[in-house]
Amino acid sequence: MPNDNENIPMPNDGPAPELPVRSFTPEQMVRCESCLRANPPTRANCLYCGSALSAQSAAHVLQKPALRPLEKWEHGYNNILTPPAANLTESCLAEIANFLRLEKEEVQRIVASEIPLPLARSSNKEDAELIQQRMRTAQLASLIVADASLGLDPSLKLRALEFRDEGLHAYQSPQAQPQKIPWDDFVLIVSGRLMRKRVELQEERKRSENRVLEADQFFADENVIELFASNAAAPYRIASGSFDFSCLAEKKRLIAAENMSTLVEVVRERVPGIIYDQTYNAVRKALEPVWRSEQQNESTGWRRGRPGKYSLGTVTETSNESQFSRYSRLRYFLCTHQQLTDTNA
Repeated sequence: MPNDNENIPMPNDGPAPELPVRSFTPEQMVRCESCLRANPPTRANCLYCGSALSAQSAAHVLQKPALRPLEKWEHGYNNILTPPAANLTESCLAEIANFLRLEKEEVQRIVASEIPLPLARSSNKEDAELIQQRMRTAQLASLIVADASLGLDPSLKLRALEFRDEGLHAYQSPQAQPQKIPWDDFVLIVSGRLMRKRVELQEERKRSENRVLEADQFFADENVIELFASNAAAPYRIASGSFDFSCLAEKKRLIAAENMSTLVEVVRERVPGIIYDQTYNAVRKALEPVWRSEQQNESTGWRRGRPGKYSLGTVTETSNESQFSRYSRLRYFLCTHQQLTDTNA
């Protein structure tokens, strides 16, 4: 049990660094046609009413997208970089990174992946179009893909399968009726690894700084695949920790990871034309700046210790599940738009 918080990462609650203030002349300001108020030429939407500002040749170069982390319930627009990317100089990388509010190393990692990856996620289409136009001037081709185009329905979690001559019988629970999926409907398999981290802290509040009384960390990970069928509204998800591999019969092994690989092989034998995508684990770090792992904080309440002493418990949970879901939906979107084959997957 630690007596201090030196080895435990804590959020930086200190004062934010002062940013240089940029001023504009009255001639540079852009008038909103809806509310008639003047706006800085760096904005794509009105600061007051949110309406899209008219693009002006002089002000368009100065505009920057109002990028911010979106809430879970918000639907955004994703700028997807499509390879091959141009050879960018260090100054060009730095300029793009500043425009997208990313680190230069993060932009370089995305460009070097040679896989369609998100460069930015904005809350409105006007900002996405502004980003696309600026990327075009840097010789970078991109697509604008709305969250709605990727699919908003949650994945269907399967617990068991039955292999039939005509297709799969998929079970979401032992009591549910099976869903019958013809083999010809399957078009894509995306594999990955889900990782969850849980940090529990018990802190004693003091005036100078909080003192950590107890800290526990828990890690969990499991292999996962998503099966995409042409006539299904959402993909079918199979997680190694909650799936019954009895459908493998004599091929079943004691290790879940081996069973997942065998399951994929069986499906690929039944559907020779299916695309198998294994790129997620390799590009997960490049996805993090734009499609971040979700973090959830909650309080476990006050606890009374010795007389007159109280401590507060907090729990922080981090998971890449939503990130993997977005990536697998993106791969299916590219597959259905004929931009993904078994070669580049």
